Formats: sequence, C-alpha cells, structure tokens
Amino acid sequence: MPKLQGFDFWQQTLKAARFVVAPMVDQSELAWRLLSRRHGAQLCYTPMFHAQVFVRDANYRRENLYNEVCPEDRPLITQFCANDPEVFIQAALLAQDYCDAIDLNLGCPQMIAKRGHYGVFLQDEWELLEKMVKLAHEKLSVPITCKIRVFDDVEKTVKYAQMLERAGCQLLTVHGRTKDQKGAQTGIASWEHIKAVRKAVKIPVFANGNIQHLSDVERCLEETGVQGVMSAEGNLHNPALFEGHSPPVWEMAEEYLEVVREHPPCTLSFIRAHLFKLWHHTLQIHQDLREELAKVKTVEGLAEVSLQLKLRCQEEMSRCNGAQDRDGGLPFPHWICQPYVRPPPKDPQVNGNGVPSEVKKPGAHKRALEDDPDSNPDGLSKNKLKKKSRNPRKNFCLEQKPKYIKCEQCGNPKGNKCVFNLCRGCCKKKAFKEVADCPSHGLRFKTKAEKRKLEEENEQETDQEKTDQEKTDQEKTSAAPLTVASSPPPLQTNGQTAPAP
Repeated sequence: MPKLQGFDFWQQTLKAARFVVAPMVDQSELAWRLLSRRHGAQLCYTPMFHAQVFVRDANYRRENLYNEVCPEDRPLITQFCANDPEVFIQAALLAQDYCDAIDLNLGCPQMIAKRGHYGVFLQDEWELLEKMVKLAHEKLSVPITCKIRVFDDVEKTVKYAQMLERAGCQLLTVHGRTKDQKGAQTGIASWEHIKAVRKAVKIPVFANGNIQHLSDVERCLEETGVQGVMSAEGNLHNPALFEGHSPPVWEMAEEYLEVVREHPPCTLSFIRAHLFKLWHHTLQIHQDLREELAKVKTVEGLAEVSLQLKLRCQEEMSRCNGAQDRDGGLPFPHWICQPYVRPPPKDPQVNGNGVPSEVKKPGAHKRALEDDPDSNPDGLSKNKLKKKSRNPRKNFCLEQKPKYIKCEQCGNPKGNKCVFNLCRGCCKKKAFKEVADCPSHGLRFKTKAEKRKLEEENEQETDQEKTDQEKTDQEKTSAAPLTVASSPPPLQTNGQTAPAP
C-alpha cells in the first residue's frame, strides 16, 4: 500500500490533528505525552533524537523510543536532528515502525545545535537539506516532515518552504521566529511569515509561536489559515491548554505523577523538570521547597515536595477566602496553571551625553563575583567556584589540562587505558568481534565466553555422570539372579493338611 502524502496523510493518519504538542528535548517523553493527550492534545512529537547516536547505540534506541511504545500514544511523529543524509536515513529506518512520520529538526537555535551543526544552523544549506528530505521521501515507508524557523525576509522564507515541499516534505511546521530569537531575545513570533508560507505551499502547515491560551490557538488558526497549532512552553506550564482550562497546579502534578507510575521507567530528571515548570510561579515564593525539589532523589520524594506545595497553597487560599492575589502581575493566583512570560531584555544604559552605552563591550572580561578584587583572583565564574569548593584540586586552566588522544577510528577521545587505543564505542565493537576484554571500558566478552564454556563443560560432565550411573544401574539389574517365589505352606484344618490351592 503506497504511503499517504500531504493532506491525505494529515486527514487519515494524523486524524486531522489541530492541537499539537511540540518536540521538546527531555520534556516530551511518553508520560507527558499521555497527560497532554488526556487534556486535548491530538498529536504529539517525541523529543528530538540525535540521529548518529540513535544509529550506533541500541540502548539509546531502546530507552528513548522502543520502550515507549503505547497504543494510546498515537498518532506520533519522531523527530531527529542530523546533518548527514545517510546517517539520517539509517536512523529513520530504525524508527519508522514505531511512529507515523519522521520529522527533520531544522529549528533548534541552541548553542549545542551550532556546535553539532544541525537544527536551524542548516537553514542556509539548501542543497544538503534537499538531498536529505528527498532521500527520506524515497526510502521511508512513512512520510517525512520538517520543522523550520523563518528568515527575516518573508520571500526567502517562502522559497525555503517551497524547496522543502519539492524535495518531498509532506507536512511543514513553521516556528515564526528567526535563528537569533532565543533566550532573552525571544520576542514575538511572526504569524505573517507563517501565513505567507501557508498560502505558498500545497501541503499541511502547523504554526508554532505565541501560544499561551486556547484563545491564542483559535486566533492563530483564523489569522494564518494553518491546519494545526503547536505548543511547547504553553503546554509545559499548562498541559490542559488545549482544553481551554486552567486547573490548580497540584491537579496536573498529581495526574502526571500517576501516569509516570503507570508507565515506568521515566527518567527522574524529566519528572523533576516538569514539576519545576508546573510549580514555577509558586516556587518563586516558597524558595525553601524549591531547594528541596532540586535535592530529592526519588519519585516519592518529588511527590512529597509537590504535596507540601499543595498544602501551602491551600492554606493560602483559605486565608484569602478564594480571592485572587494579583501580586507579581500574574493574571491568576500563583497556584493556577498559567504561562510564564519571559521579561524583555533590559534597555541599554544611557550615558551622560544621552547616547546608549554598550551593555557589554567586545572582549571584556567577566566581572569578579564579589566587589573585592582579591575575593576571586582566578577570575572564575560562580559555577566554577562552587566546583572548586567541592574539589580544591580541580584544574580549570586549559593550557595545563592533558590533551586527549583521538580514537584511531572515529576521532572521539580514546580511553586512556583502553587495550585497543579506541573510544568506548569503537572498543565495544572490536572487543565483541574479537571476543576480548577491555578492563578500562568494563567490557568482559572473553571472560563471559570462557565462563559460558566452563558452565557448558560442567553441564556435559554432569550429564555424562548421570548417563554412566543409569547404565551401571541397568547392568546391576540385569546381572542379579532370578528368584522363584516359594509356595505358601499348606493349610492346617483340624489336624489335617489341606491340599495346596
């Protein structure tokens, strides 16, 4: 059966989904997706997976996708970051049986994406992207989709979207922000760019950006004409966003923890991050529990901190008799699920001549942690000072750090004591192939093989002993003389002997 394309794919496979949960690194795991689906989400994306790691690491595949297969978690789109067509296809082929489409991430603006050369930092390499999407369209049994950011120029954004469509992209998600709109410079997403893309292509389009309430979703659908609206930050602070409902935070926290227990395992750091997002506004007030939430090491511990936050909020509610406390500029009391709005960047300082001065001069050193110049003679950051307090011998000087020797096969740092002079990944492959040990990397293929062989020999010896014993018993039985049963003594009746029967 040929795979569905374009609007047929959106209507039949994705069931004409309009409310979409975005792919979020370490945040859109199975438990969160299921919680979001319970509260109105119609389509979810997996977290972004690294294609190269997905190909080479079976544990990575199992922990991040294979173990999370759930009939309730459909339709589902798996997202990868990649910059090599062949690696991307290999990863997609390994994932295609566990989802309804494969998405190529062309929108991540973070520094790690810049270092790894993926995400939005590929948006100027149209030839490479066209090759990747075209190859995926030809090789995969499921559709290929893309998530992009816009250029400053609307016309260039439209041409970018049309290029991806020609290459075989069957659904396009457009985040209406540019590469530089992130962190404190996030700003407002341009729905005009999204609207222009929607008019220019003949495939379904999802909009991403400026979504904090259900009213924003409805307004975006109307103004841009897109088929669906995707939410990330809004969903993290209120999983019931697509229901148009703003419940008390503890209701969402308790339900999420319930789902986590129903679908183990779930990484503790993911759970902690979700609780921090849900309780964000409350934790600004109850700083002691913020520290406690960061320290606990179990799901039960996280649940206990969440319960304490709930009790404090309910006590506060009883004191104010349900009146809405608007302190802090929040539209609702802090214990109600609501979005977090990033504060705008500070205006540049103005000097005495009325001319804005530079906030940070190029090449300027970081200021000392304290006003006293002798308090931090090494010029270390606050984070490094904390590390040094825990380990006074820690060395932060790059010139004095030992240079890593590269692995002979892949170029990654090799293990210092590896018997093959390789990194762990290459060492594991070689040790498995040659049935060898590498104590440095904790690989014991030879030891395990010898142990299995010894166990098999012991089993064979035991079986042989049993066989010999059975044979000996049979020989003894066959060599024993036959004994004839003696006739019973004659019966005595009145002093006379009765004949034998």
